[in-house]
Parts: sequence; structure tokens; C-alpha cells
Amino acid sequence: MSTLGRSSEPDDAAAGSGVLLAVDVGGTGIKAMLARPDGTALVETSRPTPPGDGDGAVREVVAVGRELLDRFAGPAERVGLAVPGIVDGETGVAVYSANLGWRRSPVAATVADALGLPVVLVHDVTAAGVAEHRLGAGRGADDLLVVAIGTGIAAAVIAGGRPVVGGVGQAGELGHLVVRTGGRPCGCGRRGCLEAEASARAIASAYAERIGSPVAGAAEVAARLADDEDARAVWQAAVDALADGLLDAVALLGTSRVVLGGGLSNAGDLLLRPLAEAMRERASVHVLPELVAAELGSRGGVVGAALLAAESRQLHRPGSTALTGGSP
Repeated sequence: MSTLGRSSEPDDAAAGSGVLLAVDVGGTGIKAMLARPDGTALVETSRPTPPGDGDGAVREVVAVGRELLDRFAGPAERVGLAVPGIVDGETGVAVYSANLGWRRSPVAATVADALGLPVVLVHDVTAAGVAEHRLGAGRGADDLLVVAIGTGIAAAVIAGGRPVVGGVGQAGELGHLVVRTGGRPCGCGRRGCLEAEASARAIASAYAERIGSPVAGAAEVAARLADDEDARAVWQAAVDALADGLLDAVALLGTSRVVLGGGLSNAGDLLLRPLAEAMRERASVHVLPELVAAELGSRGGVVGAALLAAESRQLHRPGSTALTGGSP
């Protein structure tokens, strides 16, 4: 099991005390900032992710990076780039992203060449997990699961104080753990995955099917819980599925705290209270983890991108697709 974390040895590849460009690319929005190595923002901005193929998203990353560098009127040492999907940080390749259309795209090399800066490529949920662990709701817990529940579901695993990146693929693909055999179809091709049963998109879809008319999203379902039996039934089914998925993860990892982020976490106690109760009801040999809401919200990914860029040895320099600096 592979981890990323601070090195105790001197490292010429690690960032100094200068400025970092951090960018978090999502399916609908791009967040970017110039920051200190401790994640403190100097200047930041956001903009929509361009629709269409992944090349447009890369061009927008370059454009927003140049904009911030021009506004700051000073140099940056390196770029921390957080992206969704399956990410190979060692080679700098975005292996697969359904939302952005990337298929083995050399994102790190492309951005490095365009901006003339070394790039560190990281998974967006891993970045958010690192930020929550060090600066947010995960402080003080070194065995942690940070779960982002939005259009999909993904998790960052912190073990022994370090993020687990896995040996193959992306560790923490909690959304594709099957929790309902023969359940709702998932985008991955299977049925009953946690993402298909308990994501914000799944909740909105299940409710729309139940009432026979479209809804704006899961937030609308949450707003109807007080007086709508259909909303309560759909919400509880999602909560129960989420409880089953989290308990399986906790049994495997021995997690002491679970931090819930992503858009669905904005429901606050409407999610946390029934979820905690459902986990208590189902627990057998499990030691129940502390269940808390994320503190950094939508900024977790870009803050984590800065933190990981500051210390990573997985640098992709302009003019070369080869990794420099060694492995973490």
C-alpha cells in the first residue's frame, strides 16, 4: 500500500518558501490560487469548466494560471494540479475522466510546457483529503476517511497520517463498492454501487422517478423532508446505503474519523444525524468512527493541491514527459 507524505530527508525537488500555483479542475468549475507552501492563498479565482472535450479544460487551466501569475506580477515555483477520475501522478497522466473526456491524457506535461513551470499532478479527492487532515475537520486524526458526495462518490484514505494513493489505480474508490446487489445501474457498468444508490445525483434521480417529475437536485429533496413522504423514503434509502458502504470501509481500514464533504454534505444534520443512527444500528464488530462535516468546503481540493505541490517529488518539468526527482 503506497502513501504520499512529508519526507524526513532533505530533498532538492521540494519547493522552497516561494509561491505555488494551485488549480483544482472539476466537471463544472475550476478553482485556482497562488499560495504559500502552507496553503495560505495570496490571490485566487474561479471560472466554469468549458464544456466539450478535455482539451478545453487544459487550455482553461493554462489561461487561469497565466491570469493569476500576471495579476501577482511575480514568479511561481511550481504548479499543483488536482484533477478528477483515475490519475497517474507518477507519469503525469489523467488516465480516465468521464466528466472531462480524458483518456490517458498527458495533462501534466501539457501544462508544464505551456506555463514553463514544473507540475505535480494529484487526484482531486486526495488533495481535499490532505487539506482536511492538516487544516480542516481531520485535524488530530491520523487514520481518516474523507468522503466527497456529489455527482459521484469518492474518498481519500489517510493512514498513519499520510494519504494512501494505492499501487494500481486510485485508492479510495468508495463509490464503486457494491452495496445493493442487483440495484440501480452505475456508470461503471455494474449495479448497486454506492455511487448509484447514495450520490446526490442518485438521490435526485430516485426522487424524480418516484414522483414522476424532474427536480433541481438533491438539495430540493432535502428541502422537502419535513412534509414529503416520498422525499423521506428516498433520502433514508440513500442514507442506509451510505451507512453500509462506510461501515465496510471502516471495517477494512480501521478508520477513526469520517469527514463528509461534497455537495450533499451541505445538508448538515439532515444527513449527519440519520447517517450516524443508521451506522449505529448496523454496527456489529465495528468500532464506530467519529462522523463530522468537512470544514474547507469546495476549497479543499485547491488548498490540498498547494500543500501536495509544495512537498512532492513527482515533478513533471517543461520540455519532458519524464518524471524527475524520484518517488515519494
